[in-house]
Amino acid sequence: MPASPPPKGTLVLVRHARASGQEPGAALTPEGEAGAAALVPALRGLGVTRVVSSPWRRAADTAAPLAAALDLPVITDDRLTERVLTGAPRADWPARLRDSFADDTLALPGGESGAAARGRGQAALDARRDPGGVTVVVTHGNLLALLLGLGHDGWAALRNPDVWLWTPGDTPTRLVLPA
Repeated sequence: MPASPPPKGTLVLVRHARASGQEPGAALTPEGEAGAAALVPALRGLGVTRVVSSPWRRAADTAAPLAAALDLPVITDDRLTERVLTGAPRADWPARLRDSFADDTLALPGGESGAAARGRGQAALDARRDPGGVTVVVTHGNLLALLLGLGHDGWAALRNPDVWLWTPGDTPTRLVLPA
């Protein structure tokens, strides 16, 4: 946790807690529920004024305990849903995902390019950020990695949950959560 509250306008970007699957309705696992609950003491002192989430269940359920503890609503935004790599299952998806980080214009059939996903995610951040406070945004790993410019290896190293502080104009920093 930072020594003092972050500056106004800061975004706290959160990858959702561990879930039972990848589909939009996937619930948090018991470990994921504990991870979502652990965000409350970790983020409570940051001066959070807004909580925004992907509408997908695993993200909204990660946001809910913090929002409840702060007596704030969870604002959902469809632009924060996970990036769809391809419209149909592919055995070679790990290689295609790596390719998509190397070429952010690559869009597989039925999928979304990294550039398009980053654009919609950034539009959500721009629209939902509270310039007079601190905004928590709960989203998904691939979109988070694209927004933060982490690349494939950075995506692979993300945890559930994972938390990043990002004041526009500064370099994002990972917040180390207590074990």
